[in-house]
Amino acid sequence: MEFNLPVGLSYTSKKKVTIDDVASRYGSGMIDVFATPALVAIMENAALMAVASYLPEGFNTVGIEISTTHVKATPIGMEVKATARLINVDGKKLTFEIVAEDEEGVIGKGVHSRFIIDTEKFMAKLTKK
Repeated sequence: MEFNLPVGLSYTSKKKVTIDDVASRYGSGMIDVFATPALVAIMENAALMAVASYLPEGFNTVGIEISTTHVKATPIGMEVKATARLINVDGKKLTFEIVAEDEEGVIGKGVHSRFIIDTEKFMAKLTKK
């Protein structure tokens, strides 16, 4: 199956940082600032959403790789946004460039790969033993 996803598709995910998003809650740090795992999650969400409406019914994407920096702390109450842009399509493998910002500027950048799956077949493989 061919997926005709145009390079350049983009999406911006946004969220206000809450106590549930901080490093001390994730166990990734000891302070109450936006956690790196939360940053990765919003980056992945932006990539997921950039292509979701272009996929046929029954298909989805799963994250397979991410390389990211997290260069600035963001406090509770501040908005974070991540913008993912599709930069390469290689069959079912999609590569995104992602920039994350808070209200004061860039907090991280990354490259993320996702793979297109047939959801039903993917889930069926998980339940077979």
